[in-house]
Amino acid sequence: MESQVRGGTRWKRFAVVMVPSVVATAAVGIGLAQGALAASFSVSGQQFKVTADHLHGEGFAQYGGIDTVYTSTKGDKKTQVPVAISSFDDATITRMCQSVKTEVPLVGTVYLRLEAGNDKKNPVVAKNLYIDVAQLDADAEFKNIDIGVAIQDKTRGPANKDEKTTLPGGFAQQAESADLYGVKQTAWATTAGTFKLSGLKMRLGGDPKMECY
Repeated sequence: MESQVRGGTRWKRFAVVMVPSVVATAAVGIGLAQGALAASFSVSGQQFKVTADHLHGEGFAQYGGIDTVYTSTKGDKKTQVPVAISSFDDATITRMCQSVKTEVPLVGTVYLRLEAGNDKKNPVVAKNLYIDVAQLDADAEFKNIDIGVAIQDKTRGPANKDEKTTLPGGFAQQAESADLYGVKQTAWATTAGTFKLSGLKMRLGGDPKMECY
């Protein structure tokens, strides 16, 4: 399952399988920078799909957390869902696609699709990036990875997203860098200090083929 590749660890068809460390909270506090700014919001009850040819991240950490989400687009009820929080100090993403499916009253099903970073010379660039992941499949390679470090003792990646939604002694993993290839994931939320989308294309429509996968 595990082999050393150029000083790192490579996992074929890597899938996130970890038990998130979660505690109840009324809202989700997001660390937008290294312990500097926090914003609280309730997440849409719709997961979105993301694909990418390649994500390279410097300063990687992953740990469990919880998001408070609306149970429908009516926005009248909330629930809490466990997430795997993937975070990066800096990230570059090539050929990124993001799509979300929404049921609109009196209109029907509408798809929103975003594409960016299709030119390898101008990838998507993010700093202090947090992704609240529900599912991830990719080929992954990590450099100098630590698996099982306590959340409060991790030394890589941006600051803990929110201490209210994680356990200080909970499970985490971290690495000097991470490379993910052939990414397919579903996520609840993405937060970044800065997020540059080169060559951004946005489309709305009713064709199911607009979904990224």
